[in-house]
Amino acid sequence: MDVVVIGAGIVGAACAFHAASAGLGVTVLDRGPVGAGTTSRGEGNILLSDKEPGPELELARLSRDLWDEAGKELGPGEVEFENKGGLVVASTPEGLAALHAFAARQATAGIHTERVDHLNEFEPHIAPGLPGGVHYPQDAQVQPVLAAAGLLRAAVRRGARVRTGEAVAAVTGTGGRVTGVRTADGAVLAADAVVNAAGTWGGEVGRRLGAPVEILPRRGFVLVTEPLPPMIRHKVYSADYVAHVASSDEGLETSCVVEGTRAGTILIGASRERVGFDTAMNPAVVALLAAQACRLFPFLRDVHLLRAYRGFRPYCPDHLPVVGPDPRAPGVLHACGHEGAGIGLAPGTGALITAQLLGRPWRGADPAAHTGLLPDRFLTTGGVPK
Repeated sequence: MDVVVIGAGIVGAACAFHAASAGLGVTVLDRGPVGAGTTSRGEGNILLSDKEPGPELELARLSRDLWDEAGKELGPGEVEFENKGGLVVASTPEGLAALHAFAARQATAGIHTERVDHLNEFEPHIAPGLPGGVHYPQDAQVQPVLAAAGLLRAAVRRGARVRTGEAVAAVTGTGGRVTGVRTADGAVLAADAVVNAAGTWGGEVGRRLGAPVEILPRRGFVLVTEPLPPMIRHKVYSADYVAHVASSDEGLETSCVVEGTRAGTILIGASRERVGFDTAMNPAVVALLAAQACRLFPFLRDVHLLRAYRGFRPYCPDHLPVVGPDPRAPGVLHACGHEGAGIGLAPGTGALITAQLLGRPWRGADPAAHTGLLPDRFLTTGGVPK
């Protein structure tokens, strides 16, 4: 079977890696360089800590195991894989009670959680007086562009081809079945299946493939400090981050996320706002994120920012990615709409897409648990989730 994967970001790279590992013929197309879209604009989060029990958490659990497996081939140093764990912090006793209840629901789904009463034992430089939090030892981080490039190199070693600078214009087919894709310059590539892994542009690519899905851009900012000696041990974020991830509000939302990197810089996020594809810098958002980070880690008041970058998360209105075959266009599969969780969910998405291409059950899990990710939820709503 020959497969065209549209998108050379982290999700497309994972789809190519798993499909090529299964012996499929794979060609990856992207109108830009490898990892140049949303993949290059995130923090590299591999999180279990922010997901309610359900299909997305199941996908995250599988992905977490697959990241460990992929890391053995890619080399943790090559992709800056850090099994650092996450620390979710409450700012009020009421917030802590809600966080404990959330963690208890996750624990019933198999997630490792640990209550933390004395936060300074985990993070010596954290602000005093906070009531507590929850430690998630399975949370991790990678450098996302390095990870995408590493997965694609591994896919190429298995026979895959990567063609950048080529945009897809349309799907080709006969008798209601995909036979390939036509690029913007008129070239036709034969294929038995096409995977839409186009990230924020997944909605537009889906339309070109005859299978529209509503994928919207949600802009976010990340701040980067000057390099420092190791000061922050975990990925640390405030408990309201979970609520903001699940929110559908169009206005600006910010919640504090702070973590160190192997290079010594500290990454500070996270903001979310629906402003279309407006790339404008917003100094007010930068100032707000910096202030929140300084309240969580007071030493940051004396640290310089090097830069702030922004990008767009591919947002689906029901907050679930779209993963699987689209019955409106046989031979088309979607792997997009992961919002800010694409780095963490990529390996599981690639494995699931490959299993569906081969007609096999999803490894180690009840397939019924993942029906909520399938594109058929768009069928009666003109491309909008039911």
